[in-house]
Amino acid sequence: MLHNKEYSSAFSYYNLEGSSEVVLMCEHASNYIPDAFHNLGLSQDQVNDHIGWDIGALDVAKALADKLDAPLIYSNYSRLLIDLNRILENPGLIPSVSENHQIAGNQNLTEEQRQERIDTLYTPFHDAAANLINTQKTKHKALKIVSIHSFTPIFLGQQRPWPIGVLYGQAQNFAQQVINNLSYQKLNVGVNEPYEIDIEEDMTIPFHGDNNLIPALLLEIRNDLISTNTGVEEWAERLEKALKTKN
Repeated sequence: MLHNKEYSSAFSYYNLEGSSEVVLMCEHASNYIPDAFHNLGLSQDQVNDHIGWDIGALDVAKALADKLDAPLIYSNYSRLLIDLNRILENPGLIPSVSENHQIAGNQNLTEEQRQERIDTLYTPFHDAAANLINTQKTKHKALKIVSIHSFTPIFLGQQRPWPIGVLYGQAQNFAQQVINNLSYQKLNVGVNEPYEIDIEEDMTIPFHGDNNLIPALLLEIRNDLISTNTGVEEWAERLEKALKTKN
């Protein structure tokens, strides 16, 4: 068992004093796993791959935060330890398998081990996110939440044709505005692709957004498009245009 002092902060802020009505989140920002976990039985190459984090997502989130002057909260640990975008009841919260990779270090966990990860990584992140959102809500009547993710071009042998997906639950008007603005940029936008928001699985959009009547979107960018500094800058510019336009 690890003690709390052996963990650093579960999350970090970026541009915390930003003036935008948008709050940015990046739940899969890091692939960091403390040495004591021995990479959960995986090779470093596996941890560096998409199963360990959303490649490029944090770079885009930070660049977008600068362009919008928006506050950002992001994770400091790999989603393999605990997935911050899963509800506590979901089996994928601490994945025993990711894609076709067995995660030996997540199998046969005791309740104490599971609770440790919740207490040290999951709860602090979501408490801090809720506090940030509540603080910004006092400043902006038209507050919005945007979560930045990335996805693989191919998943289990299936090609994914979209460069970006816009995922939403109840925020249909906000989503349509962003979809339209991205489509004007001649992009093939996946609408609730390559995933859908599911209240029995997802945490961020239903919990922080829909349940509080705050328009909230999750943006998925294909990770081969944001693997370079040039790609990151291009996509941050595209998202800035999509998010800045008013209804």
